[in-house]
Amino acid sequence: MPAPFPPLSPVPPPDELLTARRRFFSGAPGAEQALALPIIRSWTRCAERGLPVGGRLKAEPLTQGELSVRRERYEALRRRCRPELEALHLSASAAGGIVILTDPTGLVLDTVGSADFADRAAQVALRPGVSWSEADSGTNAIGTALIERRGIEVRGAEHYAEPHGILTCAAAPIHDPFGELVGLLDLSGPSAVPHLHALALVELAVGQVEHRLFEGAFPGRDVVRFHADPSFLGTAREGVLVFEDHRLVAANRPGLALLGLGWDALGARRFSELFEGSLGRPGDARRARTPNGAVMLRLERQSPTPVRAAPAPVAAPAPAVAPAGPSFDAETEQALGRAIRLMNAGVPVLIQGETGSGKEVFARQIHARGPRAAGTFAAVNCAALPEGLIESELFGYEDGAFTGARRAGFKGLFREADGGVLFLDEIGDMPLGLQSRLLRVLQEREVTPLGGGKAVKVDFALVCASHRDLKMLVEHGSFRADLYFRIAQYTVTLPPLRSLADREALVERLWREMAGPGPDAPRLSPDCREVLARHTWPGNFRQLTGVLKVLLALAEPGETVGPEALPADVRTTDLRATDLRSPAQPPAASMLPASQAADPAPGLSGDLGSVTRAAMDAALKDCDGNISRAARRLGIHRSTLHRHLASRGH
Repeated sequence: MPAPFPPLSPVPPPDELLTARRRFFSGAPGAEQALALPIIRSWTRCAERGLPVGGRLKAEPLTQGELSVRRERYEALRRRCRPELEALHLSASAAGGIVILTDPTGLVLDTVGSADFADRAAQVALRPGVSWSEADSGTNAIGTALIERRGIEVRGAEHYAEPHGILTCAAAPIHDPFGELVGLLDLSGPSAVPHLHALALVELAVGQVEHRLFEGAFPGRDVVRFHADPSFLGTAREGVLVFEDHRLVAANRPGLALLGLGWDALGARRFSELFEGSLGRPGDARRARTPNGAVMLRLERQSPTPVRAAPAPVAAPAPAVAPAGPSFDAETEQALGRAIRLMNAGVPVLIQGETGSGKEVFARQIHARGPRAAGTFAAVNCAALPEGLIESELFGYEDGAFTGARRAGFKGLFREADGGVLFLDEIGDMPLGLQSRLLRVLQEREVTPLGGGKAVKVDFALVCASHRDLKMLVEHGSFRADLYFRIAQYTVTLPPLRSLADREALVERLWREMAGPGPDAPRLSPDCREVLARHTWPGNFRQLTGVLKVLLALAEPGETVGPEALPADVRTTDLRATDLRSPAQPPAASMLPASQAADPAPGLSGDLGSVTRAAMDAALKDCDGNISRAARRLGIHRSTLHRHLASRGH
C-alpha cells in the first residue's frame, strides 16, 4: 500500500516573495513592495531580536503537568470556544489541517482536525504545550496576530523561520468585553493546500466567542444591543455595550466600530453621549440616533443574582407550542416531541446520524422545549477530549486529585447538569473503562469525584449522540452491551443532508435567515443555489451553514452572490461520492428492541457489516490508499478506517 502522504516540505514561494526575502535579509531596499505591512513589521521585529532564519527555533514544550495547570487556568475560555472548535474542525479536516486554541501568550492549549497533519506539524513543534509567540517562533499567524491585535494570515515563506514555510496559517485574537486579549483561534494547514476562506472562517468563529462572553457576565447592569439593520440584532454582528450608572464599562468590537470608538471609550463615555434619549426600561426596543446615524436599540438588564431553577417534575407534559428556534421537517418534529415526552419520563434518548447532521441542534431543542429548559445544558464531545481528560470532565475532582489539579477542585459535568440535561456527544468514542463508571452513575444517580470525597446525588436527563453504529460496536466488543441498552431505549436517526428532497428550498431558507430582510441583504443567484443544492455535503448541515456564513461575510450589501464565489470543492461536486455511502434514510425513531439495521447500499449485498467493509475497501482503492481522502469521501473519521484496516490485518 503506498504511503498516504509524501514527506512534508516547504512549497517554493512566488518569485516576488523569494526576491523580497533576499532583499530583506541582505539589507537591500524594496522588500516591503512584495509584503503586507504586518509581515514586514514582524520580520523587522524578529531581526531586531536576533532570531535565526534557517535553523529551527527553540521550542521547549511544557511538561504534561505544566500543560494541565495552564489548561485549568483557561478552562472557562476552552469551554466557551468548544462549539467554534467543533465548527472549524470540519473545515480544517477537509483541507487537511488543524484548528488551534492558544492562551493570550500564544501557548497552544488544544488542537483538533486532521491527525495526519497534526503528526506532520509536530515536526515544527505545532502542538499543545508549545509557545508560538512571535518572540519564540518568529513571524507566524498566532504570534503576529497577538502583537497586531487583529486577524492575520501567514502563508508559506512569509514565515520568518524557513522550516515554518511548510505551513499556511490564519489566526484571530479573542478580546474580552474590556478589550483584553484572552486567547486566539488559528486554522493551520500545509502550504501546498491553500484554504481560500480560512481567515474569514476564523474571524467569524472569534466573533461568536466574543458575543457569548456577555452571557450572564454583567448582573445588575444595563446591556444595550443595537445595529443599523434590525435583522442583525441577536447575532454576533450586533453591537453590545454595557452601562453601569449610565457610564460605558464594557463593549464588543462591533459595538465600538458602529460608533467609531476605541477601547479607550470604556469608563470615559456616558449613554447620553452615544445615543439620543434615555436608557429606557428593560425589554424596550426603539429607533435611536447616534453620531454615525440611526440604529435599532434594545435594552436588557441582567439578573443581579443568577437563580438556579429546581428540577421539574418528571411527569410534566411537554409544552404544546415550541419556542423560536431551528425548524425541522414534520417527521423530525414528531420525533422531537416524542423525545421530550420520554425524557420527562426519565427515558434516555440516543441520537444517531452522520457528522454534521444536526445531532447537537436536536439535543439542544430537547432541552430548550422541555421543562428542564431553565437548568443547564451540559455538553461534552467524547471524541474531542483526550482519554485522560474525559473522566475529570464528567466526574470532577477534589483538591490534589492529580498533578496540576486546581486548588478548589472541579465539580464536573455530571453535577453541572443537575436539574438540566447532560449531552454526551460521540459516546461511541468513550473508553471502555469509563463506560462502566457511567453506567454506575446512571443506575445509582450519584457521582463520586476523582480523588475520593463524598458521593453526591444528581438529577439530570441524559441525551447521547453518535455518528457510529453502536450496535456494531457492541458486537465487536468496543462498547458495553449493558450501557447500550441503558442509553438506547429511544433512538432517533437524523437523515443526511443529501437525502432531503428539496435542498434548493432549504438553501434559500437558511440564507434568508442568515442574511435577514431588507434591500441591502445579499442574495444568492439561481445558479449558486443550484450548485449548493447539488453538492453532496459530506459534512451535512454543519458544512453547508459554514459555507453560507463565509459567503455572507464576504458579500457586499445588496450583492447577488454567484457560483464563482463558492469554494472550489463545492463548485466541482463529485456526484460519485454518493455511490459509496449508505442509501438515504428518512428520519426514524424506534423503541428497543426494534431493529435499527440499514438497507444495503445499491450494488452491494449482505449484512450491514459486510456492506460497510466493502464500501470502505472501495473508497480506499479509489483514493490509492490515502486514508484521509477515503474517510472524507465516506463522511467518517479516519480512525474508523484505521480500525477497519487493523481488523483486516493490513
